[in-house]
Formats: sequence, C-alpha cells, structure tokens
Amino acid sequence: MTATTTAMPERTDGLHPALPRDGLAGTLVGRVWRAGPPAGPAVVVLRPEGVFDVSRQFATMSTLLETDAPARAVRSVQGEFLCSVDALLANSQAGGRDAAVPWLLAPCDLQVVKAAGVTFAASLIERVIEEQAGGDASRAQGLRSQVTALIGTSLSEIRPGSAQAQALKALLQQKKLWSQYLEVGIGPDAEVFTKAPVLAAVGHGQDIGIRADSAWNNPEPEVVLAVNSRGGIVGAALGNDVNLRDIEGRSALLLGKAKDNNASCAIGPFIRLFDDHFGLDQLRRETVHLQVSGPDGFTLRGINTMASISRDPVDLVAQTLASHQYPDGFMLFLGTLFAPTEDRDEPGGGFTHKLGDVVTIHSHWLGSLQNRVTHCDAAPPWRFGLRALIGNLAERGLLQGARL
Repeated sequence: MTATTTAMPERTDGLHPALPRDGLAGTLVGRVWRAGPPAGPAVVVLRPEGVFDVSRQFATMSTLLETDAPARAVRSVQGEFLCSVDALLANSQAGGRDAAVPWLLAPCDLQVVKAAGVTFAASLIERVIEEQAGGDASRAQGLRSQVTALIGTSLSEIRPGSAQAQALKALLQQKKLWSQYLEVGIGPDAEVFTKAPVLAAVGHGQDIGIRADSAWNNPEPEVVLAVNSRGGIVGAALGNDVNLRDIEGRSALLLGKAKDNNASCAIGPFIRLFDDHFGLDQLRRETVHLQVSGPDGFTLRGINTMASISRDPVDLVAQTLASHQYPDGFMLFLGTLFAPTEDRDEPGGGFTHKLGDVVTIHSHWLGSLQNRVTHCDAAPPWRFGLRALIGNLAERGLLQGARL
C-alpha cells in the first residue's frame, strides 16, 4: 500500500489526463451542463479548437447515435463554441465548480443502461465465493482456496454453452458446487440486467455512491458500449458498475438492491465514436486500468483485459436484443475481470471502499473516468428525469429544427 496525491494517470505530452492517449484525434462526444438562461444539458463534440455544442442539430445523444454514421454526422456540424477542452475538463473535477463554465455529465441520455455480468473467469470465481460465503467477507479467503481447488482457474478456456461447458456443469453438480453464477458464466445464456434508469448515471468528476448498509463492496472498471436502436455498436465509453458484494452475496435476488442505487453508476468521460481509426477490434484488445486512492493512504490497482472476456461484445449485444426492443438505444456494460482480494484493514478482511476513495478508470482509447466515493444518500439526489429533460429542451427552443 502506498500513499498517492492523485489517481489520474500521468501524462508527458501536455494533454489533460482525462483524454485518450491520442488526445483529440478521435471523435469524442459527450454531454455537458451549460449555463443559461436557461441552463441545461447539451450534446457536445470535443475538438482541438474547443468544445462545441451541437444540440441545435442533435437535441439528445440518442438522436446523434441513431444517425447512419454518427462520427461523420457530428463532423459535418460546426456547432456553437462553448469553451476550451482544458476549461471543460478542469471544471468537471470533483469539488467546487464555476457555474459559468460547462461541466461533464454522463454521456448518455435517453438510452437504457444495461450491464452484462459474470463475463470473465476470474470474476466468475469471485461471484461463486460471494454466494458460498453468504455475503460475509471474513469467510471469503477460506472459501477461495476450496473453490479454486475444485474449479481451477482454466474457466477462461471454456466456451459458454459448449459441450465442454455442459460436461463441467454435470461434474460440479455431482460435487454439490453448482452455482447460479456458473450457469450464466459458462451456460448458453448471458446475465444481462438493467443497471440504472434512463438519465440516472453520473459522469466524470461526480460522486459515486455505495449504500451505507454495505460493508463489502468494490468498483468494477468496465468498457461500456453505445448501441443504437438497430443493434449497431457505434461507440464506447468507460464505466464503473459498483458492486455491493455483501448484499448480492446474501442472495442473487437482491441484485437490484446491490446494483441500482442513487449515483451507483458512472459512465464517461465521453463516448468515443467508431470511425476509420477506432472500432471493435481496438476494444477487443483494450486494457482498462483501475486505481483506488483512499484518504487512509491506501492504494489499490487492477486491470480489466478485454482479451480475456468469455463472451464477445457482439454476442452480448445480440443477447440483450433477443427478446426486447430499445427504440432509443442502450448503453451496455461488458463486465469486468477485476475482483479485488487484497486486504485493506485486517488479514482476511479483503477490500472494501471507504468514504472519500478516489476511483480512476482509464484506458488507451477511452481516456480516464474519475469519481469520488460517498454514500448513496449523501450524493446529490437524482432529480433531472425525462419530464425535466423534455421541458428543458422545449424551454431552450431545441425541439424545433433539431432532430429529437
């Protein structure tokens, strides 16, 4: 454990650490809160010349992503200059903000926020341990060695739904070790659930929430796909799918209580749209880095290597759409390899968050998403829903002429 003054990745190129390694070379779009009157959310594109509001042409992010070629569409629009990129990112950091300068929101708006669970072998084993421990962190270490001895660590080599997977299922059932997590981890059907209501996700620099009654929890650094209503994957962002291990470990039927809480879902800092230089091939090879910097001087680091995922992103999108429609599109968390086992306070106690932890998730192509941990009931309450959005867009005259 080492102390740290910042969790943002160091840069030697002079660019803000929230930006991807290639800076503004990609097509970066997002949502900001801009000053009024009247104030309200705006769809923006980040360019070397600054931050440009394109809400007159695309009133919502969903609208932009529904175009045939979003990257080309946003490049064809000049937009209204708001501020420099550095000014936006500086004003989006946690702490006091200048109300006259825009700051980042979660980059999605009308999209449903979905999440795929148990998509990596290492986190699959940890889910089984949570279940076997009944959500009791003190029992986890002893169970970890028992479960690993029986299951092994080679689950990543098994294709979900295959004959080999079915044979393993029969063996584990015989040993009385079959789990509902193994069912979605190596069975034919992926776990896909709704992580947060429309407009409820927080963005870069905002507080992220854990329940006050959770004593065993952790961040989940993930790639988040931006998918339009036709099932087209048009871009990606970073996300933190906060996991309350003790609550879900007591019963998988408590998944909603463990996953969907005020400020418990972070996405950002923006969506990088697919273009000639960035697409699924880059995402399949992406490595997502995590750092947690605590007020107690504790530092936790981890990685989420997308090459280790057991289900391809295209398959997860197809399973999400198999029996449901999403006319405004959806954001899809792809799951995480990261499952912390490092002790924070006492031997065998494992890792859990403390209030004030700064969580930074960053990757080469997608930049850095940073949030500070607080309790859900202490985070700003979610007030700006669909009625507020529609009313605000109407008040600003954005429902005439723009595509909604």
